[in-house]
Amino acid sequence: MTESATLEQTIVSMAQDARIASFSLMSLSSERKNAVLKRMADLLQSEKNYIQAENDKDLLRGREKGLSAAMLNRLELSDAVMAAMIAGLNEICLLADPVGEIRDLVKRPNGLMVGRMRVPLGVIAMIYESRPNVTVDAAALCLKTGNAILLRGGSEAIHSNMALAKILQEALAAEEIDEHAIQVIPVTDRQAVNVMLAQEQYIDLVIPRGGESLIRFVAETSKIPVLKHYKGVCHIFVDKDADFDKATPIILNSKVQRPGVCNALEGLLLHRSIADRYLPVIAKELNERGVELRGCPRCLEIVPAMAAATEDDWGREYLDLKLCIRVVDGLDEAREYIRRYGSQHTESIITENYSTAQAFIATVDASAVMVNASTRFNDGGQLGLGAEIGISTTKLHAYGPMGLEELTTRKFVVFGQGQVRS
Repeated sequence: MTESATLEQTIVSMAQDARIASFSLMSLSSERKNAVLKRMADLLQSEKNYIQAENDKDLLRGREKGLSAAMLNRLELSDAVMAAMIAGLNEICLLADPVGEIRDLVKRPNGLMVGRMRVPLGVIAMIYESRPNVTVDAAALCLKTGNAILLRGGSEAIHSNMALAKILQEALAAEEIDEHAIQVIPVTDRQAVNVMLAQEQYIDLVIPRGGESLIRFVAETSKIPVLKHYKGVCHIFVDKDADFDKATPIILNSKVQRPGVCNALEGLLLHRSIADRYLPVIAKELNERGVELRGCPRCLEIVPAMAAATEDDWGREYLDLKLCIRVVDGLDEAREYIRRYGSQHTESIITENYSTAQAFIATVDASAVMVNASTRFNDGGQLGLGAEIGISTTKLHAYGPMGLEELTTRKFVVFGQGQVRS
């Protein structure tokens, strides 16, 4: 048997096993799921030295390959990251289990009671890069919602991910739950991804997390539905009725706190009537924090020291201390700019005008729309979901941060007393 045939057989077998495991997860009580999550947390703590030793192998290989400091930071399972993973497992235990909940129960004229019940999606495949902590986060969220998960991390984290998978499967086995409910693809060959993306018979949903090129590859290759999030090009529009005392800290927080994340600010739009007064103020504040500014011709007239923006700057995801700024005539132009250059991730308006705020909310298409708030709030934990598996900028079946409820679907349930259709 050829090597490629062996690889395909491995992936298909894992997908089949995940499908079988998903059936047993459907009937698990919340108590049993929480017991597994707590055991996982305990094992991560007791096996921390083993996990970090395996992580050190990835870090050493990463340094030899010349990975950037930022990439190595994302790869490291430090004491702080380990503590966060353990805390995350315990927090997910405390979240309400959506599975089995029946809503919208109504009585039909013929006496039938019709409702909709939350049920697991089935088998979820997750493809991600760098961060091995995603292995634990994703596995925990899927277990809580009764989904089996097939995880394919980056080659740079293979030792870390396999060590974490071993611990998670030990917890499942100890609670007499099918270990195939959580599996990590054990090979780094990229062909494994292609094979996995063809298993529509066994896998119900694919969630890619990583750079735009990875997500586009998955979306173009997969035979299975994909929840996509290509990039986060987030904007703030400072309206003519904005309170500058609110605007400045919101802009600084959105851009500077963590510039390398998808909900960081990438474009600033200023209403023409306030640009002369406010642009010098905010430009000074941003410059003092090391932000490189690139502006439209009107911006350069007001702040000549600013670099001129090129067409490539509009709609660009910098993921860095860089920001493009544009002066617009008002809400209509701001909205058109966002429609052209935004990525349906996060958009915010700074205004004290209620009507303008409502118009912005109603007509700007993004997974989260903010009024007088930082773009950094588009996060599952910040929005009250407790945790998230990712942010979807598509609309089927979820839009925005995906928490427990978004990892389920709804089926109709009908209660009758002998009714037949006439």
